[in-house]
Amino acid sequence: MRIGMILDAVFPPDPRVENEAMSLLEKGHQVYLFSLHYGTQKEHEEYHGIKVCRYLSNQLEYKLSALVYTVPFYSKSMSKKIAHFLLDKKIEAVHVHDIQVAEAVFKANQKYQLPIVLDLHENRPEIMKFYGHLQKFPGKYLINPLKWKQKEEAFVAKASKIIVVTNEAKEDLIKRSNVDEQNVVVVPNTVRKSFYENTHIESSIIKKYERHFVLLYIGDTALRRGLETAIEAIVKLKVSIANIKLVIVGTSKTDVVLKQKVKELNIEEYVDFEGWQNVSLFPSYIKASTVCISPLHRNLHHDTTYANKIFQYMSLAKPLLVSNATAQKNIVSKVEAGLVHKDRDTQDFTLKVLDLFNNKKLLASMGKNGEKFVKNKFLWEQTSKGLTTLYDNL
Repeated sequence: MRIGMILDAVFPPDPRVENEAMSLLEKGHQVYLFSLHYGTQKEHEEYHGIKVCRYLSNQLEYKLSALVYTVPFYSKSMSKKIAHFLLDKKIEAVHVHDIQVAEAVFKANQKYQLPIVLDLHENRPEIMKFYGHLQKFPGKYLINPLKWKQKEEAFVAKASKIIVVTNEAKEDLIKRSNVDEQNVVVVPNTVRKSFYENTHIESSIIKKYERHFVLLYIGDTALRRGLETAIEAIVKLKVSIANIKLVIVGTSKTDVVLKQKVKELNIEEYVDFEGWQNVSLFPSYIKASTVCISPLHRNLHHDTTYANKIFQYMSLAKPLLVSNATAQKNIVSKVEAGLVHKDRDTQDFTLKVLDLFNNKKLLASMGKNGEKFVKNKFLWEQTSKGLTTLYDNL
């Protein structure tokens, strides 16, 4: 089947898009990827077997994408490009990555009536509520998350199949949109074997932290990710664990808030801000850690999605400490791969770290439980079967 994936962003990188495309290629499908460029990339390129077709965009179009469900300009502009792509590449099925570009896809497809698979990477209407530009003028008055939610539910009703990332997301979607359960497929974001098998361990990172009890966080450091809870906990933890170190590998616009808090609490020597690092270094940081954390704030988005980091942690046999955001709580508790703390509860986070510090056998067993789970059941090569089966029966 000639599958046309639609991504209204530059490519690469996008791990989920790449993983899905690679799995479909391995099953004998042809994958053409519609993406954008801003004058610095080739219009046509083959990337690991994916036939990438880039259409020229500009900063005005990019800014209008945020207003896609306020004014119609973005969808009109994109639908013309997508219609050209569908015809030019003789596409037989359309795979839409998230809802921002979905209206443009349905407009472009009116003439062709191809089956459309809607891939919901996240609960976009809910997570938008936490975007900085929606907290202030003019975004606060121009962009309405409720309108995006209504649009999402309309697209779900029209799509041939819908993909979500967790069982919790599936349950939520069925409850609020009355979509047929048979039309919703769960394809979680998990790791490929290559993440933990084909790794180079950077000895300098291991040596840097070999004498520390390391709490590691990898990924986006936006405030909703809960790192303030971990930082505040260090104040008490450093008393009981003299060699404790909170290592943060990642970045966001709100890092200034986190760094200021560390300074105010006078714990600079216990917290390392490593900034964003190449993904190839993630295994080295994980290997150097003692406990890996995901202290997400609870909200409807976090409750129905997994942070891919937890599977990266598990694959390298590290015990987890995660907040009680529903999806991650459920899977970590079920597998017994770590402990769960109440979100935004510094005292509970502190107590759970101490539980792990004082029980080396628990640390080791939870690490092994997570490793076994990922390697035997929850790696991409297994979890992508829902995706490939979908297309086998489309």
